[in-house]
Amino acid sequence: MTIRTTLRTTSLAAAALGGGALLALAAPLAANAHVTVTPSGTAAGSYAVMTFSVGHGCEGSPTTSLTFDIPEGVESVTPTISSTWDVETVTEGDAVSQVVYTAVEPLPDGFRDTVSIQVRIAEDAAGTDLVFPVVQACEEGETAWVDVAAEGEEEPATPAPFITVTESTGDGHSHGTDEAADEEHSDEEHAESTEASEASDASETDVLARVLGIGGLVVGAVGIVLAVTARRGAAKQ
Repeated sequence: MTIRTTLRTTSLAAAALGGGALLALAAPLAANAHVTVTPSGTAAGSYAVMTFSVGHGCEGSPTTSLTFDIPEGVESVTPTISSTWDVETVTEGDAVSQVVYTAVEPLPDGFRDTVSIQVRIAEDAAGTDLVFPVVQACEEGETAWVDVAAEGEEEPATPAPFITVTESTGDGHSHGTDEAADEEHSDEEHAESTEASEASDASETDVLARVLGIGGLVVGAVGIVLAVTARRGAAKQ
């Protein structure tokens, strides 16, 4: 039984491609116009943000939707909300089997955009390639990025994006060069900067307190001298 969960209430008619659409073929496109994914690899048992890039239409026709098949070896899927795409998940049982991004406004041919999906990779997926077949639907026609080259063969005209899964590191974090890793590194730098700033503020506060303390002692000493002088003057009179 298939259950659809819609995250934004706009028409998704262009995304109703069906399972058979993944086998549709289109005219070969230039090698630099593929639907690509970063990072190219990550560790088993980790979370990773997969960012898919599209920079062309279907033989010049604007892109209306991208439908991703989620392969076995992915334990959980969390699509990223985008202001330029509506997102829908298709589930089979308890697992997400497809993620469908539908353009709020068709993406013109020759312009690039990205969509992101966070996934958790299964522990037993180490040593495998996880393939994410993608059907790119356009105002006119579609392209099925679903082909996988056999070992030793040349890259097909419409290759499916994939990632290589390495051995688990045991820490549950992605070690690919992706946005999640960049954000984590940025957070660490921010924390170090904050600690340094707090240490500097504490040092400045300590110096100020010492200066004020010394100033208070000087003022007190001057007051004593003035008081003694005044008493002596009064005694002479």
